[in-house]
Amino acid sequence: MPELPEVEIVKQSLAKKIQQKIIKKVIIKNRNLRFKIPLKFEELLQNKIIKKVTRFSKYLILNFSDGSFCLIHLGMSGTIHLIQKNSSNKITNVSFYNSPNLPKKHNHVEIQFQDLKIIYNDPRRFGFFQFIKNQQDLINRFNHLGPEPFFENFDLKYLLKYFFNKKKDIKSFLLDQKFVSGIGNIYASEILFLSKIKPTTHAMKLSKVDCKKIISFSKSVLNKAIQKGGSSIRDFKNAHGEKGNFQKEFKVYQRENLNCLRRKCNGKIKKIFISNRSTFFCNTCQK
Repeated sequence: MPELPEVEIVKQSLAKKIQQKIIKKVIIKNRNLRFKIPLKFEELLQNKIIKKVTRFSKYLILNFSDGSFCLIHLGMSGTIHLIQKNSSNKITNVSFYNSPNLPKKHNHVEIQFQDLKIIYNDPRRFGFFQFIKNQQDLINRFNHLGPEPFFENFDLKYLLKYFFNKKKDIKSFLLDQKFVSGIGNIYASEILFLSKIKPTTHAMKLSKVDCKKIISFSKSVLNKAIQKGGSSIRDFKNAHGEKGNFQKEFKVYQRENLNCLRRKCNGKIKKIFISNRSTFFCNTCQK
């Protein structure tokens, strides 16, 4: 599943290609995504000018010049492919996960511009498109989500208040989008390793120092993943010829039974399941 860094890479790739462009035509080949695409969706987007492409959490946001928006969520398996006219480049994926080439099946949405088009591919169909009329509706759409780790209000005061008397484990909190937006399973394990915190620790038992570590490493891990092109698990070039290889930086994720990489630690990486999600940690230095 694409997490915040992967979606940020998609955003950056799209911004380079479609900002200030006019949508000429929208073709819906399958409306049955997570939320059914309404019949008038094509009309709502046609002739819209994309002022800019932004992102919140794992949501892509097409900002139109008339003050309306289009949300795109990639779900579990969604990818966006960019096809330029008169180009022989077969690598179309604007990010680094799943197929680098446009698959023949499961191409559900096509947005056409004068010199290129973008195609939304999603085998599992958990992603969705949603038209938002105005800024207030956009704010309301995200009311149920917590701040991103990069936001100023994701601070010590916020964590201490949220964790007060909470017995829920810290790993589950990091995956709870109502608490913090954009941290997925891979990065939660990496953040907790760097913080030297065991994933099963009750949030109420965390000290101020622990909370400060979580805040700091949440930012640094996600920033590094963005710089590295995300955690594709597979290493291939995207449509711009760049590689995504943060998976080479993993300290614990998918390293079950291997030695801990922390200096002077003789521990082993263990795998457990928390809330049905695989969780990796060192059995010695994460306490």
